[in-house]
Amino acid sequence: MPTYKELLAQRTSLEARIAQARDLEASAALNEIHSLMEKYGLSVSDLPPVPVSGRRTPVEAKASPVLYRDPETGKTWSGRGRTPSWLGRDRGRYRVPQPPSEPRGG
Repeated sequence: MPTYKELLAQRTSLEARIAQARDLEASAALNEIHSLMEKYGLSVSDLPPVPVSGRRTPVEAKASPVLYRDPETGKTWSGRGRTPSWLGRDRGRYRVPQPPSEPRGG
């Protein structure tokens, strides 16, 4: 069984061979691409943009409007998540008046 140092030396040698093979194959691929572009009269500007796969632009979290406010402490609740203890059973007295919503155009 090879020793740790021997295996590291083999890995170093193998990594160098891998890099060399990759460079050789990449060079051949580029030559083929250049040949095809020349054959069909294409330029780099003819290439479509590369799609970004699997990534979406992050959606900003929309702040929920305040629906309830405790007049004593000023604490608020948007109606989402766990109900705060200060709200109690009579929610009506803590309700914040909402401006009328705009009708959606269609």
